[in-house]
This record gives sequence, structure tokens and C-alpha cells, in this order.
Amino acid sequence: MDDKNISQAVIARLPRYYRYLGDLKDKGIERISSQDLSKLMKVTASQIRQDFNNFGGFGQQGYGYNVEYLYNEIAKILGLNEKHNLVIIGAGNLGQALANYMNFERRGFLIKGIFDNNQALCGKEVRGIRVQHIDQLEHFIKENAIDIAVLTIPKDGAVKTAEILAGCDIKAIWNFAHVDLNVPESIVVENVHLSDSLMKLSYGIVNKK
Repeated sequence: MDDKNISQAVIARLPRYYRYLGDLKDKGIERISSQDLSKLMKVTASQIRQDFNNFGGFGQQGYGYNVEYLYNEIAKILGLNEKHNLVIIGAGNLGQALANYMNFERRGFLIKGIFDNNQALCGKEVRGIRVQHIDQLEHFIKENAIDIAVLTIPKDGAVKTAEILAGCDIKAIWNFAHVDLNVPESIVVENVHLSDSLMKLSYGIVNKK
């Protein structure tokens, strides 16, 4: 499979498929047709088949999709069958909320460290993880095989921190700072701009007639 030929729109839908299939699996449903999955997810059956055909199809005509098998295959595509070590940079309210979100660990994302430049926060424990000073970040990343850095700090600090992370050969950054980061193409960046989501909601409200 050459993932360069798969559109970002398809990749963006995979976590949603994974979530719905997980719910079906938990309910004991063994198989589902593209039509039934279409009704459940409000995505056309044709779109579902096209999306899955990018990865080999997974279905059988007249049978549909084996829920558990498809769930596991999508997990492999998303890399959820592997463990990913991550650190959270920023121990404020958002950083602590993310650290307390247990579903990360269920998905294979293991929080190994939390960092901040605020001495008042250093030494505090969040779910048993002690907040360390940002000065310890580079050494910690190299010593603990960290794959992902989560940025929950103001944008000015995020730019400088991203430069440090690039020097540590970090693989990916989950960026909650309201700034676009200039990092090497080898680093995968997922930007989460919370205010953008609120503005989309605002648009939906004022334009709903």
C-alpha cells in the first residue's frame, strides 16, 4: 500500500470508522453491510466502499464486513497496534486535562512525561506523573524514546519549543498552540485550533435557517 496515493480526506475518516466499529463490536455485532454502516454513520455506502478499497476492500459480496476483523485492520492502518510514547509540554488546565484522559492509553498512546517552565507547577503530580521543568525536555526525549510531543503552551513558547523538538528527532507534534509550526517535513504535525472549531459552530448557528 502506497499511502501517498490516499487522500487526506480518506485518512481523516478512518478514526470515525474505527470508533463506530468499536461500538458495534462492544454490542456483539459480528457483521454489517455497507448500507447499514452508511445509515449509522451518515456516509454514503458508495463512499464507504471507496474508502475501504484504498486498503484492499475488506468486505465480501453478500456478506458485508466482519466487524471485529475490519476494526482490527483499521487499527493496524492507523498504527494503533503499536505503542507510542508521548510527552505533554504545558502543565496548565488543558495539559492536565489531556494527561487525565485515560482513553489515550487504551489506544496505545503512553504519557511518559509532563513539562512546564512554571516553577510553581514543577513537582506537581498529574495521574502519578511528576511535572518536570522544560530544561529537562531534551534529555528526557532522548532517554525515553519519545515519539510524540503534545504542545499546550502559548504560541510564542510553542515556536521555540518546536525548534527544540526538531533537534531531538521527534516524530510527531500534536499542536494545540494557536500558531502554525515551521518544522522539518519528517515531523508529522496535527494542529488543533480550538477557536477555529468554535467559529465553525458560530457560522453554523447564524447560517442555519
